[in-house]
Amino acid sequence: MILSMTGYGKASAEFRGKKITAEIKSVNSKALDLQTRIAPIYREKEMELRAMISNTLERGKVDFSLYIERDDANAATPINRAVLKSYVDQIRDIVKDYDLDEPEEQWMPTLLRLPDVLSKTEAVELAEDEWDVARGVAEAAIDALMAFRRQEGAALQRKFEEKIANITSLLAQIEPFETARVEKIRSRIVEGLNAIPEVQVDRNRLEQEMIYYIEKLDINEEKQRLANHLRYFSETMQNGHGQGKKLGFIAQEMGREINTTGSKSNIAEMQNIVVKMKDELEQIKEQVLNVM
Repeated sequence: MILSMTGYGKASAEFRGKKITAEIKSVNSKALDLQTRIAPIYREKEMELRAMISNTLERGKVDFSLYIERDDANAATPINRAVLKSYVDQIRDIVKDYDLDEPEEQWMPTLLRLPDVLSKTEAVELAEDEWDVARGVAEAAIDALMAFRRQEGAALQRKFEEKIANITSLLAQIEPFETARVEKIRSRIVEGLNAIPEVQVDRNRLEQEMIYYIEKLDINEEKQRLANHLRYFSETMQNGHGQGKKLGFIAQEMGREINTTGSKSNIAEMQNIVVKMKDELEQIKEQVLNVM
């Protein structure tokens, strides 16, 4: 079964008063284009995370985030009491040394704006047990994205099968018009010659010219190659994921045969069928870009 390159996954886990969350999303791309946003405490593990993602996803434009949310009790920024006391003592010493009056307004708003009074403490070293939890969250998010890709891939495969069946049906509809077209061409040439008075016709040469002209308009080879491409496309979809580029190449070859058939179709009924085949193929080409 084929896989889509479009997907989304998210996972979370609690660890010692904080919530570790991983989010990952992907869209189509010719190669792996990975962008990461990782909480500072996990930055040392970025290469391991990148390897984990690239080994699993292979292709696509991927955005990955690993971040931390704290509960309300731990979210408040702590006040550095030692620094605050030092500022207060310095201000009082200055007031005393220079015989100044102490400020009458509240000191606290001013003190809280001074450097380093509010300090956000982060662990400088990542504990192994925390990393085990964070890595598990990242793996769960990647697994969720892969499940999404499989689901989307199944929908794409059903769509492709429908379009391939439609083109196959349209190809079969050409044959009756093709047979009638050959007889129509032959009758038109003969009638044209008979309309010219006193013309001596070399019947052998006429037959040769008619055969040459009809062969130039013959589409049996195009029909056969197109049928082969349709069958090959269906077989390739059954070969598992990683077939997106190959399916794209096959679709291009299908388009070449349909275009050649159209250029050789000199009656309206055949041209209308070719237009319908092109429409079905265009929908395949649009969606095959999303296949991994």
